[in-house]
Amino acid sequence: MKPKEAWAIRTRLQMLSAVRDLALFNLAIDSKLRACDLVAISVGDVSTSGRVRDRAIIIQKKTGRPVQFELTDQTREAFGAWIENRRLGERDYLFPSRVHTKPHLSTRQYSRVVERWVSSIGLDPKRYDTHSMRRTKAAHIYKKTGNLRAVQLLLGHKKLESTVQYLGIEVDDALAISEQVEL
Repeated sequence: MKPKEAWAIRTRLQMLSAVRDLALFNLAIDSKLRACDLVAISVGDVSTSGRVRDRAIIIQKKTGRPVQFELTDQTREAFGAWIENRRLGERDYLFPSRVHTKPHLSTRQYSRVVERWVSSIGLDPKRYDTHSMRRTKAAHIYKKTGNLRAVQLLLGHKKLESTVQYLGIEVDDALAISEQVEL
């Protein structure tokens, strides 16, 4: 997802006063988490004593490894509004399910929400999914810095090769970065 597309979605959610969706969208971009990890975050994972933290650490379900991520000002503001709006406690899931038999938003429901966001700004929902949310910031960090190791850490990948494959880095990308360095 391009930065202008992310900002278009964010702006639309703000205009609609979609408090939950704004918090969910901002967290999806900031955290770079898989859908299964994103929907299972509790208030206590991101907030202590009513104050939203600057950073959070989540143990990934797939790998069992911790991954740390920053919470930007806009995400912290959205969380504060959402937590207050729903009167959520530290033990509550950040995105509780509306279905009483489920504790938190399902990955399928999150997928439907992403489809709505993407469609609302005129993008093809077949080209963007929950994994697009995970990949967005990581891809932009790589494009800006060329630092694969940083992206690997942010995504919680064990192997650098996984990060290379995940970002779809080709020889042309590597050569373009190399050409920018003069010695």
